[in-house]
Amino acid sequence: MHKEKIKQLIIEHRDRFLKATELIERDIQQVVRPLLLQREIIVISGVRRSGKSSLLKLISNDIRKTQQVPDKNTLYLNFDDERFIEFRHTDFELLFETYIELFQPEGRKYFFLDEIQNIQGWERWVNRLYEFEDVKIFITGSNATLLSSEIASALTGRNRQILNFPFSFNEFLRFNQIELQSEDFYLREKKVKIKNLFKEYVNVGGFPEVLKNKDLTLLEQYFKDIIYRDVIARYNIRNMYEIRELALFFASNVGTIQSYQKLQNLINVKSLNSIKNYLTILESVYLFTRINLFDYSVKRQIYNPSKVYAIDTALANSIAFNFSQNLGRLYENIVCIELRRQNQEFYYWKSKNNKEVDFLIKKGLRIDSAIQVCKTLSNDKIQKREIEGLLEARQTLNAEQLLILTEDEEQDMIIESEKIQVIPIWKWLLEPAFFKLKG
Repeated sequence: MHKEKIKQLIIEHRDRFLKATELIERDIQQVVRPLLLQREIIVISGVRRSGKSSLLKLISNDIRKTQQVPDKNTLYLNFDDERFIEFRHTDFELLFETYIELFQPEGRKYFFLDEIQNIQGWERWVNRLYEFEDVKIFITGSNATLLSSEIASALTGRNRQILNFPFSFNEFLRFNQIELQSEDFYLREKKVKIKNLFKEYVNVGGFPEVLKNKDLTLLEQYFKDIIYRDVIARYNIRNMYEIRELALFFASNVGTIQSYQKLQNLINVKSLNSIKNYLTILESVYLFTRINLFDYSVKRQIYNPSKVYAIDTALANSIAFNFSQNLGRLYENIVCIELRRQNQEFYYWKSKNNKEVDFLIKKGLRIDSAIQVCKTLSNDKIQKREIEGLLEARQTLNAEQLLILTEDEEQDMIIESEKIQVIPIWKWLLEPAFFKLKG
């Protein structure tokens, strides 16, 4: 790639990156801040358009604020820019030299490299920077498989990995200029406002630009970008129809249990292995996540069907072919992604008596919590089903905490001498000190 073009991209990307803009503080910053003084490369991955570039900017702001780093010591490049299409791994050294020539930085330098997996061989250059230069490196990518394979080959022991999600409900409130105080849960007006915003959050999701522009039609374009750019182009998928139909099916049936055989028949795919590979790919680009059945036998865990959830409820709704929303499933999806966000080890569970529990949280060798999610307990049949599953989890697995998360009910139930907490989902999402299990 020509030096003058590299120079232009360095200046343009860096100036835009350092330009002051209003950004929403991300919860994940609390995890990143203790790592800023360490040498390790910070690898941030997550679904396309979830705010990884903005997170890099927030991290850069933290660094410049707390460590008084001059602007000349910062380099930012977004390799998703189509002007990098000519760029090859052999150009990295020229890029580094051009940056030094342009800004003549002194002391530690901070490199923010967005969507770097677009450049084949990037990991060798990053590894050399780590070994021989005084550079703190932050990289992002939208593909877990590509990043992990490259990291495993060249950056083992030299990196810390961070997973970025669309906005949590707490961040969604922050976006709507609501900073919570503990007493807000007891003030009627604040409580009503929070509940109304939760209903909005279920419908609009947490993708930052969708919220900023108030435009849900962006979600359909996000889906197309993920399928065509992150899936079909990068994995060289020949049958676009099959993987697209599988994605649409999952979006329309979040939280349901589907065997590979059933999926093969539904999508009319010839090979069972194709279904398995497609699901792995859809996970790798963070469009969906799956959770396994809990079993003390790892073999039975592997061979039992998984539950599949979408990265964002609004994204799922935008592409689903359901004619009416199943709020219970959408709430379940929100809880699943929150548990992922909190880095919990969790499963779904089905007893020998066919009693089900939506989520089991495992801590070490013990089952810390069993959680059911539903819209309401006003239906006696639903209440009986949810309670029976929890009681069986207590009896069979010795689950310590029993929770039912609903739209707006709150009480402590004593059933067969066992305490079951019923908590509104919106409250559980916002009260980590009381209801969320620490990772």
